[in-house]
This record gives sequence, C-alpha cells and structure tokens, in this order.
Amino acid sequence: MKAVRIERLIDDGVFSRSREWALIESHITSAIAATQWPPGSGRFVLYDERGKERGRGNGVKPIKQSFMNYLESLGWEREKRIEGALPKGIGKVDARYAVRDKWFCLEWETGNISSSHRALNKMSLGMLCGALVGGALILPTRSMYKYLTDRVGNFAEIEPYFPLWRSLNLRTGLLVVIAVEHDAVSRDVPRIPKGTDGRALR
Repeated sequence: MKAVRIERLIDDGVFSRSREWALIESHITSAIAATQWPPGSGRFVLYDERGKERGRGNGVKPIKQSFMNYLESLGWEREKRIEGALPKGIGKVDARYAVRDKWFCLEWETGNISSSHRALNKMSLGMLCGALVGGALILPTRSMYKYLTDRVGNFAEIEPYFPLWRSLNLRTGLLVVIAVEHDAVSRDVPRIPKGTDGRALR
C-alpha cells in the first residue's frame, strides 16, 4: 500500500519540525508500506470487484487491523481514550503515541463520511484542550474507495470541508489527513474478507 497524499490541515507551533514528529511520521509511512495483500506478496493488490453491492468488493476492517498491528509493534497503544480535559462522551482513538506529557493520535477510517468528520473533530478538540500535540486521519482515495465496502469515508469526500479545520486558531498542533491507495487490482488475488481478523495481512 502507498500513501499518495498528505494534507496538513493544521500546522501551528514547532511540533511538525520536531524529532518526535519525524519518528511518528516514519512509523506511519512504514506501517502503510508494510500493509500487503495477499500476505507476503510485497504489494497491496485489491480483488478487482466494485464494492457497491452487498457482498461484493473488499473489506476494510482487516486492512486497518494489519496497519494497527504494525503500529502496536512500534510502541503505539490501541483503542484508548484521549487523556486530558476532554468532554465526557468523546470516544476512544484507534491508536495513540506518547509525546512527553501529551499524545499524538491516529484514526484509520472504516466508517462512512460522518465517521471521518467525527475523527477530525475529536482530534481538533484534543488539541484545543491541550491533550494532544497532533493527530492523523488515514482514509482511501476515491480510486481505492470504489473497490471497498460501499460508502466508506474517502479523501475526495472529506476534502471540501478542509477549510473548516484550517480555520481553527491554535497555538500549537498538527492535524494531517493521509490518502492511501492500492498498488493494483486483479482477479487473481483473493477478496479481502469483510471481517475483523486482519492478523493474516501483516
């Protein structure tokens, strides 16, 4: 799998020029590159079938699971709440990484476009409250999206709303959106199952 676009919505303060961010960015890009299908193939090839109809296309949760397994091996914590002065009801993040007394968090989109909005809002609120130094949302390009579970959030669909997050006035913080894409499509590879067990993807 490859990252084809990294969009910085918020880049205030010095964090984006720090060693901590350089390390976190390397973790993320390495985890993306390590996500393969079929397992051990050295590439990420989707089964060539549109995901519009029920039971068609490729699943998304196993892809996320593979990516998160890799991050966990690098010291990231999974499915944790953002500790700090956040309002009650703010849910867990997919992964977080300690940066001194704060956190950098990451969300990998497996839901619809509303879920993408919630993820970016959650991370923005975390920075406003001083609990986060930054956050990243990873989601597929429009080209990749059409081969996945129907209506999953994608880069093209969230992009028109970028000015909203860019308008936030923060003293410090980094909020990035990363678009990922497959290497190829083929009918000679198995369909990625629409399940939650992604361990075989690593």
